[in-house]
Amino acid sequence: MYVGTQLPARHDDDYRVMKQLGVNNVSANPDGSWRDWDRPTLERFREKIEGFGLTLDMLQLPLHSAPVDGAPCKDILLAGPNRDEQIDGLCRLIENCAAAGIPSVRYNFNYIGIPRTPMEPGRGGYMAEAFRWDLVDQNEPGPAGVIAEETIWERADYFLARVVPAAEAVNVRLACHPHDPATPPGYKGVTRILGSVEGMKRFVQMHESPVHGLNFCIGTLGEMLEDVSEAAEVTRWFGERGKIMNIHFRNIVGKRYSFRESFLDDGDIDMPSIIDVLRDVGYKYMVMPDHAPTLAGDNQQQVAFAHCYGYIAALLQTRG
Repeated sequence: MYVGTQLPARHDDDYRVMKQLGVNNVSANPDGSWRDWDRPTLERFREKIEGFGLTLDMLQLPLHSAPVDGAPCKDILLAGPNRDEQIDGLCRLIENCAAAGIPSVRYNFNYIGIPRTPMEPGRGGYMAEAFRWDLVDQNEPGPAGVIAEETIWERADYFLARVVPAAEAVNVRLACHPHDPATPPGYKGVTRILGSVEGMKRFVQMHESPVHGLNFCIGTLGEMLEDVSEAAEVTRWFGERGKIMNIHFRNIVGKRYSFRESFLDDGDIDMPSIIDVLRDVGYKYMVMPDHAPTLAGDNQQQVAFAHCYGYIAALLQTRG
């Protein structure tokens, strides 16, 4: 396993800084519409990334973490009239990734985005995203209306039935992000099928394939648990079955339905124990920061992520 990042580069110097900080592998997308990402476009983009001494390890499919009403492939989630056409387009994109030498893709199956309550202070006054169930409008309608849980499972099954065989045929790994955060059933009209450990287990066992797994987010896992000390053993279950295709390495202070995000060394999850588990199960892909707190001063995000890269690199050097 190795340090990676999905932090978008604002300009070419950001790629240079990644390399200078010891990050060699990235998840990134070319400019423009995903429908225009043919093999030559992806090859040119990969070659650009390689020009900075980096490896283009992963691409984000146009199934994002934003609410479904603005999603570029919302008919996949809503079973709309263009669902089959959009799934076919994603299958072609996966095939183009394989042809261009990009070994994995990440995606979300997300209806309501990433709900949060007001940011809260952490160490030294940094500001971090938070979610407190008692502070939300628990009856707030969602962007997709009311959808039964089994209907969402049926739509996920329909998607996986088409996409998993296409990815397996060209050996491209599929990494689906769990739902961030876990919320009680019915919040904003939906039950978050990937918002629990049991839901994640059910998902990865549908259309079983060595390329079908999770963009396994440690922070999101903590947000599902009443006792975050269970995070390492849950990680082991998925790792032993080869269902972790990427790691989002993030920490929280708190537990299910009530938490704030934190720096890796400043939360309740035992992050070194996660690296121990990943080592034990033979995990061999990226370990990347996901979200990071907001710092004082200039260049806040870049500085925060630099701290995370260093922490991950130190853990990998001493325990990985």
